[in-house]
Amino acid sequence: MKSKETPADSASHSQLTQQVVEHVRSLIDRGELNPGDRLPPERELARTLKISRSTLRSGIGFLSAMGVLKSRHGAGTFVSTGPAALDSSSLSVLGSLHHFLPWQMFEARLVVESSIAALAAERATDEQIAELSEEVTEMYAALDDPQQYLVHDVRFHRTIARASGNPILGALMETIASNLYDNRRLTVDNSLDLKESAGMHREIYRAIRSHNPPAARKAMEDHLNLARMSQASEVGTPQTATDTPADPAKR
Repeated sequence: MKSKETPADSASHSQLTQQVVEHVRSLIDRGELNPGDRLPPERELARTLKISRSTLRSGIGFLSAMGVLKSRHGAGTFVSTGPAALDSSSLSVLGSLHHFLPWQMFEARLVVESSIAALAAERATDEQIAELSEEVTEMYAALDDPQQYLVHDVRFHRTIARASGNPILGALMETIASNLYDNRRLTVDNSLDLKESAGMHREIYRAIRSHNPPAARKAMEDHLNLARMSQASEVGTPQTATDTPADPAKR
């Protein structure tokens, strides 16, 4: 049985991840890294930061899920040239201030991402479709590694946002994805249905590859409805009458 991470372990891991984030940010701030530039080799970065390469990869995975970095198989890790996220921390602060509920976040995602998926089915390039295929493949390869699975899950949704061809929707989705990753990485180790989730991502990919907007919209809606139930189970929160409005007219 996999041992549970203690609060101290979690805090230490977060601190080391933040160290990687701050170092990369400083390189960007000083103009040493620009959009499209490749990061220094892992060995060099790990030596500079005095951390292990596995810890460095965790930090890079975090930045990739945030949309700051993008890994290319066999080529290295690059600074993203895609749309940046809006200030995702503000979404978390607003959520705490106004008591956003989980069902409200998923309802917002249903509205935004189902439309984004439909647009992607109309506009996705061959390269973007190939990226979606790769992320689905990586999800299946990471079924036994929930944290790594989550990275590819978030990348998949970010790629769909870019494929919509609308940079405003892309930036909005980057913000949602950043907030999603920040919260989900704390619970995803408890997930019991990653294989089913991967299958639903595959259906979304197939609909976009077939340039079928209605099918892409429906597949995304199905996936998000499952994701909502799954995330509730990960944190041990059963669905109750307070999780969703009883009557849409009373929302």
